[in-house]
Amino acid sequence: MRFTLDQAQTDFGRTVDRMLGGADTPRAVRAWARGEHAPGRAVWGRLADAGVTGLAVPEAYEGVGPLPVELGVAYVAAGRHAVPGPLAETAAAAVLLAALAEGGTARGGLVAEDWLPRIADGRALVTLAAADGGPYALDADAADAVFAVAGEELWLAPGHGPVQPSFDPARRLARPLPGGEPLARGPAVAAAAARAADWAAFATAALSLGTGLALVERTAAYVGQRTQFGRPIGSFQAVKHRLADALIGLEFARPLLYGAAVALASGPTGGALASGPTGDARAEVAAAKVATGEAAYTAARTALQLHGALGYTDEYDLSLWIRKARALRSAWGSPSVCRARVLAP
Repeated sequence: MRFTLDQAQTDFGRTVDRMLGGADTPRAVRAWARGEHAPGRAVWGRLADAGVTGLAVPEAYEGVGPLPVELGVAYVAAGRHAVPGPLAETAAAAVLLAALAEGGTARGGLVAEDWLPRIADGRALVTLAAADGGPYALDADAADAVFAVAGEELWLAPGHGPVQPSFDPARRLARPLPGGEPLARGPAVAAAAARAADWAAFATAALSLGTGLALVERTAAYVGQRTQFGRPIGSFQAVKHRLADALIGLEFARPLLYGAAVALASGPTGGALASGPTGDARAEVAAAKVATGEAAYTAARTALQLHGALGYTDEYDLSLWIRKARALRSAWGSPSVCRARVLAP
């Protein structure tokens, strides 16, 4: 099957990209890493104005989704601009709450009615802690709600523990506190959480692709300006080959990402959120996750080597993308876990 974006999807991606280009996201990322969330929330507001925050929310709850293809397009742009915050987790939480509501539980419907409209219009920034994502909730200190899943139980955490150090300082990790408000219990929670984890992995893959593309673009511009032996280093064959290899890896990962989006959109029972993920969708997402994560990590290593010592400095913006590429590679499914899912019978 050949898959390409249509004109409307392409134009949407360009619009989000241009909008983020004027948002000074490096400043927002550095502030976010210090625990200062106002600049990052301002960027989040721009995403909401563009309709991005409603892409995982069903129309019944004032969203426009679920639209995984469009979400992938928007999150690639977000990755290119290193937008801080729990983007993947907010989308996954929206999918989780919508799935529980569609499952027919009265409590699930009330929770969805309470939170999904606020997620859709950008008023609520939420995060999710679940088994597939590890024991920590991303950016719990900035979130309006921390949803936590353990087995067949979902609850609204009363707070979070201390923020833990992370390789990417802008990815602030904290454990949800026990207790809090129970929201749902039973097999439907486990099925909805599995569906949400696939969306989180897919969103993380899109962010990885955008991060890798930004690294290649910035490095190509740098090697065209830096001279050695009286020539731009970008004219040397060894440098060209390194950049070409990094770009090829990203371009090979791109169709896997959008193939996973099509699988998520098809979904069980015509794409209904209430069911758990199909094996095909989970495998497609895992393939996209490992391909984009490895390609972005390769782009980060290439960028670091071609920038020399400059690439190591925190003051240089490139470091924001280098750190993010490595962190995203393991978020919501390490390469080994994703490969195992692809190969599972």
